[in-house]
Amino acid sequence: MTGNRDRVLGRTGVKVCRLGVASSYGAPAEAFEEAFERGCNYFYYGWKRDKGMHQAIGNLCRKGKRDDMIIVYHSYDRFGFFLKGFYKNAMKSLGLDRVDVLLLGWHNRSVSPRLIDQAVKMKEKGLVRFVGMSGHNRSLFPVMAETGSFDLFHVRYNAAHRGAEDEVFPRLPERRPGIVTYTATRWGQLLDPQKMPPGQQPPPPRNCYRFVLTNPDVDVCLCGPSNREQMREALAALDEGPLDQREMQRMRRIGDYVHQHSRSLY
Repeated sequence: MTGNRDRVLGRTGVKVCRLGVASSYGAPAEAFEEAFERGCNYFYYGWKRDKGMHQAIGNLCRKGKRDDMIIVYHSYDRFGFFLKGFYKNAMKSLGLDRVDVLLLGWHNRSVSPRLIDQAVKMKEKGLVRFVGMSGHNRSLFPVMAETGSFDLFHVRYNAAHRGAEDEVFPRLPERRPGIVTYTATRWGQLLDPQKMPPGQQPPPPRNCYRFVLTNPDVDVCLCGPSNREQMREALAALDEGPLDQREMQRMRRIGDYVHQHSRSLY
């Protein structure tokens, strides 16, 4: 990890823990609250909004912790017609008046100018603090960075998918958007004993997160736990810090093998 548990999220100026937490996989509220107590403040309220994170956000807000969280709302709107309405419904459900990041989700082609315009207007009105974008088309991020409209990007990056090292990270402007990565375990394939190179045992899950966080270009690595034990395993990545050269080489060998021998995912 670069030796730091915390980082400023690109040009947003906001301080974040380098391990973020994502909904959608079933972890209970207690797991997210434990992560928060351990310093994790980046809450990705994702594509499937499980009740665990919903409850955790409510519980933490009632304890006066709202301003200590960075809450991300993910929208799949493509043209901006329904963006504000769905957003307001989500805020009402959460009991919030705003979130910190409006994430325009899963764009593999240039984002609609109308959608960008609507998102920027919401930011100007104070409904959100920052606008972000996610997608799987790595070449798109530098192009979208040139618009100046995006404060952060969610980028796929793991030991098997390392293309961002060449196609995204070095191609962003000096005053770059924040970088949040996802799929650190490649949807579990980097942990599957049946997908390992001959003679290799799978790495512990924490090493998938440590691999990502060892890269200094990454601000936040998301974890998507399905239970409290998985959350604690991810949190261990913060305690153990960067991988050494030998561990990095092993993760890259495993990643290369998984990429070459497993079914392509996105």
